[in-house]
Amino acid sequence: MKRLFDAYAYGEGPRSRCWWDETANSNLRPVFQQVARTDVAIVGAGFTGMSAALHLARAGVNVTVLDAERVGWGASGRNGGFCCLGGGMASDATLDRRFGVEGRVDFRRTELAAVQIVKSLIEENQLNVDRHSDGETMLAHRAKDMVALEVDAATLLQNYGVEHQLHSKAELPELGMNGPFHGGLTIHAGFGLNPRKYLNGLAQAAEAAGALIFEKSQVTKLEPQLDGWRLKANGHALQADQVIVATNGYSSDDLPSWLAGRYLPSQSNVIVTRPLTEDELVSAGWTTDQMAYDSRNLLHYFRLMPDRRFLFGMRGGLLTGKTSEVRATAKVRADFEEMFPAWRNIETTHNWSGLVCLAREMLPFVGAVPAKEGLWAGMCYHGNGVAMGTYSGAILSQLVQGKKPEMLYPDAMRVPLRRFELGRFRRALMPFAYAGYMLADL
Repeated sequence: MKRLFDAYAYGEGPRSRCWWDETANSNLRPVFQQVARTDVAIVGAGFTGMSAALHLARAGVNVTVLDAERVGWGASGRNGGFCCLGGGMASDATLDRRFGVEGRVDFRRTELAAVQIVKSLIEENQLNVDRHSDGETMLAHRAKDMVALEVDAATLLQNYGVEHQLHSKAELPELGMNGPFHGGLTIHAGFGLNPRKYLNGLAQAAEAAGALIFEKSQVTKLEPQLDGWRLKANGHALQADQVIVATNGYSSDDLPSWLAGRYLPSQSNVIVTRPLTEDELVSAGWTTDQMAYDSRNLLHYFRLMPDRRFLFGMRGGLLTGKTSEVRATAKVRADFEEMFPAWRNIETTHNWSGLVCLAREMLPFVGAVPAKEGLWAGMCYHGNGVAMGTYSGAILSQLVQGKKPEMLYPDAMRVPLRRFELGRFRRALMPFAYAGYMLADL
């Protein structure tokens, strides 16, 4: 496999202290050890793969999922658990230029529809996912960022049609959001959840509908045949009429080869504290369970969870390996203490990292792989995969059946991924991008 990072990034090291592992017991699933045939094969058991499997199985389609590790082992099962608007990083101006105002609004409304589909799946399947938070709040990390939030607020009605409130700096402590912020913007769309519990629920619902899920079954070959596709895992072949690639940041440049140079994994690091007492929460002035993030380009995201542990994350380091992981965790901890100095002596009990996935055009891609009949992909959610990954899986489930999607499927998500400059050496672009973002955040 031709992956972009070294072996450490794809091993147990970055996720060995993941808090979600202690909150949700995952069913052990069989290893693929047979010659078999299926209507649709799905590579990857994260949000996209599990959503596609569930929707396909409920439509009566024979579906088989193969994952190199376990359900939710990758970024889906170790993210911050923010089910929120997002999925792309392209600005309104960029969307207007490329797709027109109508195309921009279609994409923004799709972000909202993605949140709503997660809500529906949770309710329909009666999933206990530790849900909380009434939307999300963006906090201005500089005074001038508050001006930008006011501009953003003016577009929310057209883009999303959702309620929102602007908060002055003086109002934040009354809302339980004390900190080094200059105001904020709350958008009433989205909620926090336990991503592992959500994934486990999707997987169990998919299996109940007839989907087969195999773990420890890494696909090592993906070859076109006259009558579909042949996948190789654990030395055994799976014949499929169609294939959905749902590996996102854990993809390989040669599965399929079309992916080479067209996606860019980026690390995100998370820490979680021990449960905080009421006195400790009051001492910092952060008493809300509202999920929040700051206005930096290299943003911090954080929330107080139902068990009163505090989750704090940010974009991770540029290098991988045990030493680099330690440095990245120390950086997250330092930023946490700077933002919440009252908690400098609060223990961090868990820390981990995962690979989010970026696209050259800063938009997700969901659709057919060009010039590869029966091969589909859904990926590049830019750190917002809970909602957009789930939604993409639902779209793909309809596309592979030859149906016109019943949901919003904007042009912005249909454009095939463009190659990054430098191709296989595209990681070299990251230090320059990070340096630019850091300067812009000053």
